[in-house]
Amino acid sequence: MEKVRAEILSTGETYLVGARIVINAPAKKIFDIVANPYKQQEIDGSGMLRGAIKGPEKLVLGSKFAMNMRWKIGYRIANTVVEYKENELIAWSHLLKNRWRYEFSAIDANTTQVTQWMDGRMARPRIWLKFNRVLQWGPIAMARTLVRLKEMAERE
Repeated sequence: MEKVRAEILSTGETYLVGARIVINAPAKKIFDIVANPYKQQEIDGSGMLRGAIKGPEKLVLGSKFAMNMRWKIGYRIANTVVEYKENELIAWSHLLKNRWRYEFSAIDANTTQVTQWMDGRMARPRIWLKFNRVLQWGPIAMARTLVRLKEMAERE
């Protein structure tokens, strides 16, 4: 059996990295998984999410939610949904202004292309993105996240 992989995207922009995958499920079903912060740890491909989510069960524009994270040390990150279009787009940002965006493009009623971006173009300070090397490992983690999302959406 062939291993499922997401495509890592080349953008030509230093602070914009992404990954993409096709999922055999309707956009609404996949969107509902991503828009539920309590499912984030299940799909996380970075291994950084440590649970203890605080927030609503469904994110909408302006929703605030927090997660326990670990990168060398444990910390808690608070996010706010800054872009939202039901079943098509959701993005959140935190104090450093990194933006994590998911885009959902229906191919047909039961097939959806999902693209995840880490947009650091508005990040402050940008040096942090270089220090923690998120621009290098981020696309790999996003690709893993999308594979997990595909497995969950196609299983449920």
